Amino acid sequence: MYRIDLSRRAEKDLERLPSRGAARVIAVLRHLAEEARPPGADKLVAVEGYRVRVGEYRIIYDVDDAAHVVTVYRVRHRREVYRRE
Repeated sequence: MYRIDLSRRAEKDLERLPSRGAARVIAVLRHLAEEARPPGADKLVAVEGYRVRVGEYRIIYDVDDAAHVVTVYRVRHRREVYRRE
């Protein structure tokens, strides 16, 4: 079992999602606690971490296997998640 840590930015992203989208994302986050690299999770090329698709939303996260922690950095729409701010 992994512990899920949300960055402050990810918390704000999650609050902004419509309720139906947020419910789907939360279900996937619970699944990430059981399996940090589920089928369909892709390793990112430009930065360290992974991406998992949830409909039109993307969850960007990193896994620390030694501490059993999944740190979620972003939860955004697919057209916005990779933009630098």
